[in-house]
Amino acid sequence: MNSLPLQGQHAVITGAGRGIGAAIARTLAAAGARLTLIGRSMPPLTALAAELPRTAEHHAAAVDVTDHAGLESAFRWAAERLGPITILVNNAGQAESCSIDETSPALWQRMIAVNLTGSFNAIQAALGSMRQAAQANHFARIINIASTSGLQGYPQVSAYTAAKHGVIGLTRSLALELAKHHITVNAICPGYTETDIVAQAIDTLQSKTGKSAEEARSMLAKRNPQQRLVQPQEVATAVLWLCNSASGSINGQTIVIDGGELAG
Repeated sequence: MNSLPLQGQHAVITGAGRGIGAAIARTLAAAGARLTLIGRSMPPLTALAAELPRTAEHHAAAVDVTDHAGLESAFRWAAERLGPITILVNNAGQAESCSIDETSPALWQRMIAVNLTGSFNAIQAALGSMRQAAQANHFARIINIASTSGLQGYPQVSAYTAAKHGVIGLTRSLALELAKHHITVNAICPGYTETDIVAQAIDTLQSKTGKSAEEARSMLAKRNPQQRLVQPQEVATAVLWLCNSASGSINGQTIVIDGGELAG
């Protein structure tokens, strides 16, 4: 069994500086991939790159996923430095909570821009390099980190939910469009996960309900039939499976990691 199943692969991860993105980076690097780490702030990216195996093989770029031209430039430079992109993980995301009456046009546009258009921007920026890589070795993967909010509604997060539903639609359409190029496109939909987004949700619950941080955290965990929050490493493990060369027939799918929340 190959201990480095992704050796020779170049993976780009957006939102890589912390949480799920950082867990994915550690997992793919441990599997042998060369990484380009994308995020809005350089210090967390360089700190992460420094702790990864084969540090010299990894590259970091500070760019916002809403910046289409900036992403194109960063991806072009990454491909020149580390070789054609074979794996793209669209992980960058942001969630803001408020009622529909309080949702300003600016908040709506922000949620769509980061969570949906950001994925579109990264895919367009990567596709030329990915087609080149897939033509050479019949291997390329696009993995969109969505959310259970992409499959069902949640109150108080209508803009975020709409954006994540869009990510699922984008995933399914591109899976059909890009299959002939040997590029698979799949989505992973985590439930409430131990990340900064959940930390913000806990803060919001505290302010609106007067509950303690632990009580608010428990309210979110209770949505999961396992009565716990999903861990970032669980999402990263699913990403690694989708990146495996033996997963080539997995295409256009949404993999839910929620402890069974959507099973009922």
